[in-house]
Amino acid sequence: MRAVIVIGTQWGDEGKGKVIDLLSEKADFIVRAQGGNNAGHTIVVGKEEYRFHLVPSGVLYPHTQCCITGGTVIDPKVFLDEIARLESQGVSLKNRLHVSLYAHVIFPYHRLLDNLYEEQKGEHAIGTTGRGIGPCYMDKAGRVGIRICELIDPSLLKKRLGFVLELKNRELKHLFGHPPLSFDEVYAEYVDYGKAIAPLVSDVEMKIADAVKAKKKILCEGAHGSLLDTTFGTYPYVTSSSTISAGVSTGAGIGASVIDHTIGVVKVYTTRVGAGPLPTALSGEEEQLFMDHSSAREIGTTTGRKRRMGWFDACLVRYSVNLSGVDSLALTKLDILDHLAEIKICTGYKLKGSVRKTPPACIEDLEAVVPIYETMPGWKRSTKDVTSIDQLPKEARRYVDRLAELTEVPISILSVGPERHRTLFLNEFFT
Repeated sequence: MRAVIVIGTQWGDEGKGKVIDLLSEKADFIVRAQGGNNAGHTIVVGKEEYRFHLVPSGVLYPHTQCCITGGTVIDPKVFLDEIARLESQGVSLKNRLHVSLYAHVIFPYHRLLDNLYEEQKGEHAIGTTGRGIGPCYMDKAGRVGIRICELIDPSLLKKRLGFVLELKNRELKHLFGHPPLSFDEVYAEYVDYGKAIAPLVSDVEMKIADAVKAKKKILCEGAHGSLLDTTFGTYPYVTSSSTISAGVSTGAGIGASVIDHTIGVVKVYTTRVGAGPLPTALSGEEEQLFMDHSSAREIGTTTGRKRRMGWFDACLVRYSVNLSGVDSLALTKLDILDHLAEIKICTGYKLKGSVRKTPPACIEDLEAVVPIYETMPGWKRSTKDVTSIDQLPKEARRYVDRLAELTEVPISILSVGPERHRTLFLNEFFT
């Protein structure tokens, strides 16, 4: 295989970081292609925990070349802080981390407007992270964005920022009654960021193109989940970038013909952060059956918010699989179900007197669906120490097989704990 894409098939937080980390061991290039520091991965290696927001999580392997491509949006302060934290943990990034000239830059007015927009929406707020991601992508589409190629050139930065900040200050004043931002302060801060980031900047997309020609092994790291896709997700409760496999390919500047395999990462249950429908949400009584959020590792890496939890929704995952042409699934967090006596799977929806196998487009309809559940027996014992799928309790094996049957795609990876060694590979990649 030349190139593999890893995407989330739910609302993010599926465990992509661990899957990417494991596949990175045999990859040459790791590519982050969309989103910004509103995404987060947590990797556990031995007793050390690493948290990622912008830096590709495959950087933990010293042989990898890690690329942040033009489809991303970068908050320079957060990015530099993340680099400093990783280096303090002993991760060497020298000559291994590469930033695209085409990536867009998040400025203070993006973060400020992000929160002001949310306040104005009132009960219609969607629960953004407040990191300025959406407003930055809005400026990109509106052709008033500022890119890394301008950030690292003080004269170009001065020219672009002078024009854009004037527009933003008018918006802040007349729409929100907010005092203007100081050009001199923002410019001085971002000139320094540009100097710090400049050594990392290169023609990343051509590096990747050369790697493709040289038959290097390329792993594309998706951010968020398919159901947060700005076009096909549960709109308007979505992120601001395309999170399906085609969006990753576009953001990386990699032609679709180069991609050999798409892995969809999916939890064996469902979670969601922020507002928006969650058809299979646990009832209060069912919540008591699950572990607490901390024990279940269901607190967001980026936001620190508790994730809402629900039963596995085969309708939504099957929809995501079809959107991205997923070739195989990586199932994660099977161990979280170890103590349950019964486990539910949503196999369809009832809506307005009919049965559906796919989610409706209108959010009001998705909020109104009634899940059709199938109940399976639990296994009531630990799966954390199994080393092959044949060692799974028979009820756990039946559950895994049923998920593959309902989503119509084979399982290639099964995770039974956060540590690297608690992973079963049913298929090999980059051999």
